[in-house]
Amino acid sequence: MQWDDGQQSENVEDVRGSSGGGGLPFGGRTIGVGTIVIALIGGYFFGIDPRVILGLAGGGGDQRQVQQAPQGPPREIPANDREARFVSRVLLDTEQTWTEIFAQNNATYRKPRLDLYSGSYPTACGQGVSAAGPFYCPGDEKVYIDLGFFDLLARRFQSPGDFAQAYVVAHEVGHHVQKLLGITDKTDAMRRRMSETDYNRVSVRVELQADCFAGVWGHRLAAGQSPIKLDPGDVDEALRAATAIGDDTLQKESRGSVVPDSFTHGTSAQRVTWFKRGMDSGDFRQCDTFRTGSP
Repeated sequence: MQWDDGQQSENVEDVRGSSGGGGLPFGGRTIGVGTIVIALIGGYFFGIDPRVILGLAGGGGDQRQVQQAPQGPPREIPANDREARFVSRVLLDTEQTWTEIFAQNNATYRKPRLDLYSGSYPTACGQGVSAAGPFYCPGDEKVYIDLGFFDLLARRFQSPGDFAQAYVVAHEVGHHVQKLLGITDKTDAMRRRMSETDYNRVSVRVELQADCFAGVWGHRLAAGQSPIKLDPGDVDEALRAATAIGDDTLQKESRGSVVPDSFTHGTSAQRVTWFKRGMDSGDFRQCDTFRTGSP
């Protein structure tokens, strides 16, 4: 990707080095980092809320608030921190993409904030920890990323490359789009009246739609509608990442078998299919994973 043109999002907060303590107080339960790591290796990576990823919501939609760290002026990203500046540049491009799409549909896009943190940090969805991977919290409309995850993506999941990293950011922004469209509230309400197995199927549709929304953003780049330019092989990087984090692939690697009823994010084939659908069409209306017969 060719992206270093000096433009940066104004909505990135660098809170690395801040800490809110240990554990994840979700739903009244404290989950240690080791448990989260096991869940991640079991296949639960990207998501709206870590409680959903770890299956700790107990069938409810409780958005328990925690004391958030004092919010002073955001620290400026160091000029030599290329990885952080890359995330900020990608976020800016998603802002431009979705602002245009919402305006074309007579709506206003409310930009999310993105927190770069390290270790642990308080969020409106509980105490975020780096082991949980990147996530979006609908309670405060923020994306949370520990940049160390990109090393894991490259080493553990053999998915290196800047467009693979950009796909991660765009996927989480896709969850923010779902929040603005009212999809998050509707699926939370469904969760309260469903069994865990039934809601897992809903969760898969939520995640695949976020993949498709990420593809819609990628379409803008591929069509030359963005200052960011794709290099040959960039799209393959995203497809490798989507393949590597499919529930079936991760479960085979971690436990040697596949349990479809426990899927929360979709198979590798499904994730690739929906990302490509957004990428090929550039039309968010093609991302209706909830219609009959999908995914």
